[in-house]
Amino acid sequence: MTIEEIEKLVIKWGEDRGLYTGSAIPNQFQKLIEELTELITAYWMNSSHNFADAIGDMMVVLTHIAKMYNLDLRHCYEQAYNEIKDRKGKIVNGIYVKEG
Repeated sequence: MTIEEIEKLVIKWGEDRGLYTGSAIPNQFQKLIEELTELITAYWMNSSHNFADAIGDMMVVLTHIAKMYNLDLRHCYEQAYNEIKDRKGKIVNGIYVKEG
């Protein structure tokens, strides 16, 4: 399946469950933090299955947030790439720091 196909299925899943009428972006922020906590836990437990699941869960929540904000994942991902594609920087203490 393509990312676009999965995005449509995730949105349909959310619609079928009333997510877009019964929730709001701040509620989804809370869910995203919960999923991030699961990702961190999976990392420290060295569980590749749980790590992949947590990343996927975060992508689902981000799909819902984007939909609630009238955006789609491709647009968001493309915009982020266009901002970083020519960026210069270096790794400092294990973290990429952009120049300027």
